[in-house]
Amino acid sequence: MNRSVSVVICAYTDERWDDVLAAVSSVAEHQTVAPHEVIVVVDHNPALRDRLTGALPDVLVVENSQTRGLSGGKNTGVAASTGEVVAFLDDDAVAGADWVRTFAEGYDDPDVLGVGGLTLPRWATARPDWFPEEFDWVVGCSFVGREVGAVRNLLGGNASFRREAFGIAGGFPTHIGRTSARSRPLGCEETEFCIRIASHRPGARFVYDPQAVIWHRVPPVREGFRYFRARCYAEGLSKAMVARSVGAAAGLAAERSYAAVTLRRGVVRGVIQAWRGDRAGLRRAGAITAGLLTTTAGYAVGSWQRSA
Repeated sequence: MNRSVSVVICAYTDERWDDVLAAVSSVAEHQTVAPHEVIVVVDHNPALRDRLTGALPDVLVVENSQTRGLSGGKNTGVAASTGEVVAFLDDDAVAGADWVRTFAEGYDDPDVLGVGGLTLPRWATARPDWFPEEFDWVVGCSFVGREVGAVRNLLGGNASFRREAFGIAGGFPTHIGRTSARSRPLGCEETEFCIRIASHRPGARFVYDPQAVIWHRVPPVREGFRYFRARCYAEGLSKAMVARSVGAAAGLAAERSYAAVTLRRGVVRGVIQAWRGDRAGLRRAGAITAGLLTTTAGYAVGSWQRSA
């Protein structure tokens, strides 16, 4: 059974004008199954809202009516939508042709409350040879080790939820995640949201389906190690917020397993690749180690700041 899918895209700056238009076009004009509606939520930027309203006459453009930031924008989009499923696409990404269809077909099991997809990086130049695939989440993309099927949480830039999920657990947490006013690239609002849903609805399932593909633009500034380190640190801070909200056991279970298994394997693989002649393998192993340590430091600081 195909269900109606409302697509929500959150925008906040004129600097991503072309990106927003491309994102809208990918879902409004190039899908094998058309969305029920496309909604663009503008984050407290009346000039951009008016400009997008004029440029997109067939799209509902609304202003974020809640707290400034991505979570408030998503909650506003949910409130404005009418589809059985609400899907979210980043404003600097484009969706593959079967993106809406995959989400529409993903809810035959009544226990499935969310379906997410595969996010691939679209590098401005090329993937840096030191950048480990285990850390593609740093640039908003899917990462090595994410299994197909049931997952603890979805990734917010390429995710959909059954409408009833918002009635079960409320909306996305506005105290977690990015805002244009924050200097740090925080995140994890979708992690907290999924864990909270599961706590309210035992047996609820979230599914990762790589057939729902999007391509996420990675600008040059995000290709450098400085951004890599800053994003890892911010992720640690964000994880501390999630742990305070839902408890450390639920908030860190997947991360502990990922660090113990996937990251460890990544380091070993990088060392072996370097031994076989790929000098960048050692840099990738070093980046994995640095990323883990930096994320851990951010978590420690975030935990201490709230307990002090």
